[in-house]
Amino acid sequence: MNLFSRGASPRRADTLVEPKRAAGRPASSQGGRPGTDLMDLTGNWIVDPAHSRIGFSVRHAMVTTVRGAFTEYRSRLFFDGRDPSRSGAEILLSTASVDTGVDQRDSHLTGRDFLDSASYPHMRFLSTAVKTAGPDVYLMTGDLTIKDVTRPVVLELTYIGHVTDPFGYERVGFDGTTTINRSEWGLTYDSRLAEGGAMVSEKVRLQFDIAAIRSDS
Repeated sequence: MNLFSRGASPRRADTLVEPKRAAGRPASSQGGRPGTDLMDLTGNWIVDPAHSRIGFSVRHAMVTTVRGAFTEYRSRLFFDGRDPSRSGAEILLSTASVDTGVDQRDSHLTGRDFLDSASYPHMRFLSTAVKTAGPDVYLMTGDLTIKDVTRPVVLELTYIGHVTDPFGYERVGFDGTTTINRSEWGLTYDSRLAEGGAMVSEKVRLQFDIAAIRSDS
């Protein structure tokens, strides 16, 4: 599934094009009800950045956890309600959009020690397989590319629900998570503490809190 051209540039959350209303689905004054038939989900979707978070957490100095997110990205999702294994996703993130709430730390993360945004402006996740793992739980295998290194990861996705909002837009929610070893993607910064531990843990948890809107394309 090739959803982006190589020259595509990420889109900021505050410039998200307003989605089209789902044909034949009137607005609900009560905000819709969770869908019980996965067949209703079949079709194309895009992540709504205003109500989603693509983030990460990593242990810092062995005693605390730093959390951050990527605020600029493009996405395309496809869900097949009849056969979830035919579903797929692609997300292209701007590495320069990392936000941890501390400017100095963000500059370090986008510099050469970590993401090197000047040389590698994008990260990319492209799914390769999906299988059902339990009620409302799916395992999505995909290729994660960081700094031109591509390695497989398995994302555990939990289906949250499906509604039609008061404006007539169909929305679906998923939560996903996976843990990677950053050094396997060339993120090898290795500052050490006086006690001998790592300043930044090798393990990084990636979190996908997704609210998606049905797309006609």
